[in-house]
Amino acid sequence: MGYSKKYTPLLIGVAMGVGVFLGSKLDFRASSSRLFSYNPKKEKLNRLIDYIDYEYVDEINTDSIVEVTVNRILENLDPHSVYIPSEELEGITENMQGDFIGIGVSYYSYKDTISVINTIKGGPSEKSGIKAGDRILMAGQDTLYGERLVRDKLADKLKGELNSQVQLKVYRRGTGIFDVVVKRGRVPIQSVDAFYMVDENVGYIKINRFAETTYKEFKEALKELQKNNMKELILDLRDNGGGFIAPALKIADEFLVDETLMMFTKNKKGAIDNSYATDEGDFETGGIYILLNENSASASEILAGALQDNDRGVIVGRRSYGKGLVQREMALGDGSAVRLTISRYYTPTGRSIQKPYKNGNEAYFKEYMERYKNGELQHADSIQVADSLRFRTPGGKIVYGGGGIIPDVFVSKDTTRVGETLEYMLRSGYIARYVFEELDKKRAYYNSLSKENFTKEFVVDNSFVDHFLSYTEKKGVELNLVGYRDQLKKYLRAIIAEQLFDKNVFEEILNQDDKMINKVLELSKKE
Repeated sequence: MGYSKKYTPLLIGVAMGVGVFLGSKLDFRASSSRLFSYNPKKEKLNRLIDYIDYEYVDEINTDSIVEVTVNRILENLDPHSVYIPSEELEGITENMQGDFIGIGVSYYSYKDTISVINTIKGGPSEKSGIKAGDRILMAGQDTLYGERLVRDKLADKLKGELNSQVQLKVYRRGTGIFDVVVKRGRVPIQSVDAFYMVDENVGYIKINRFAETTYKEFKEALKELQKNNMKELILDLRDNGGGFIAPALKIADEFLVDETLMMFTKNKKGAIDNSYATDEGDFETGGIYILLNENSASASEILAGALQDNDRGVIVGRRSYGKGLVQREMALGDGSAVRLTISRYYTPTGRSIQKPYKNGNEAYFKEYMERYKNGELQHADSIQVADSLRFRTPGGKIVYGGGGIIPDVFVSKDTTRVGETLEYMLRSGYIARYVFEELDKKRAYYNSLSKENFTKEFVVDNSFVDHFLSYTEKKGVELNLVGYRDQLKKYLRAIIAEQLFDKNVFEEILNQDDKMINKVLELSKKE
């Protein structure tokens, strides 16, 4: 797809939980002399650190002083200008480039052993005969079992150069211990979690972040759905914390006609950089619904704002996070990096959706709790807006800036204690660990199930639920499931499907009776 301007691969991300923070690299050697020109005030800091290093009475790690200093400097700028230590940067980079070199397994560290949940379809381990339930005991000469296993360290032992080989020592119930050689390959980290037809007319695509591979993944999903005569699309951006700008804009371009303004950025000098759609969109006339929630941020908001401000599609859900800052990465020469805010972005009508951060980072990142307290997650009329930040779309619709994308159609959140506890158990992996243990007891039976038979026939019954409740009680968690037993059954069934098959089946089951998707189907029938 061509573009009317050359995109700089900047980062749009959000620093919450495992939120994304990646962008183009600004290398020291490629930088202008002006950027690193001599400044007596800057030299003051270097002299102080050297003085401490040479003269301080006790031994001290000056590297840690530098890191603390860098963090404190950035904390005084804005919530999204951050320092990334070298030990974290590689994992973040892999996540955003969309793949890594490895053996292609998902696993738990279960009872001090690497236990395979499933293998990547067509990946190196599947080709070598590794199966769900296998325990990987050694990789080469490295032992992968025992107490205090560190997941990141384990992952490093399974990674390596492309096409390099690693000999694994594997235990399989009923077979015993055996050796297998696996040739490492590219392992995708999917950013499109799922796509399927909800009904004969409406398709569904879920994107978890905007990585380098996202647009390609999205395009493939869109084509498959169009083969099924899709007339309308649900694009699920709930809990999508952002990522790269370029794939978000390319996806927006699929829905907008040529020369439509999608967004613009403005730096501290006032320089404006506009981004326009091209004439190559493949879904410019079909119905489009965007699902957002309070964790949809940044690049997700750019995409939603581009459509909302151009009167294209319908935004369904709750007010999004509210991040309107753009970062660029600069390598610091020791494997670490800084993501620095270099500009603000604006939706086509000219609104900034950045929420205020003048009260400090702690208050900024706890703003969600204020939404919870004031009832915004339950009632649309509790969303606080400022008339001074009121804008009008070409079609006459009123939209607001200053703190996220406000949906066209509001859908409340389940904020009951039981509902939130179940949601936490699902997202934290608590239910998944239980499911793995149960599958492991009857591995041969579960591995014999086909995806089609599972989808049509497999049922989580009350005895399975009761056994799970006994499991949670032993872990110190008691659940009163009055009114929520069916929801727990759905969660358990979805996790079983994910571990046996893939994320697509997981999302399809999880989305059954989903409030936002049901609202879309209701809206679709009215049109």
